[in-house]
Amino acid sequence: MSTEPIRIARKRGGEVEVEGPVDEFAAQILDRAGFIFRPTLGGVWIRLYFDTGQERENQKATHAARMLSAAGYRVDLDPNLLPAAGHRAPVNWWPPRLPATPTMVAPNSAQRHQR
Repeated sequence: MSTEPIRIARKRGGEVEVEGPVDEFAAQILDRAGFIFRPTLGGVWIRLYFDTGQERENQKATHAARMLSAAGYRVDLDPNLLPAAGHRAPVNWWPPRLPATPTMVAPNSAQRHQR
């Protein structure tokens, strides 16, 4: 996972776009949140549909940011997307995902029973 955040923002034209390091799992999360992927000459344009209305776009963007954060991604959500969706808490309040702790290997049962 990259240390660079995934950015979700409303651009000058009014569209909500995603930029940054989007891997396959992040792409699945964004797809589930309602974002679409369109190929361009420079890569992939990730955005919400244009005709859903600003309030619904804000809800979808905030939902996507929360799901990405819960999955351990760093997310930079445009603050203008928060108030209309009714979410005033910061998106990244979850602790970052930590690697699994190594499991303790039980000693050989023959060694345990020796006296």
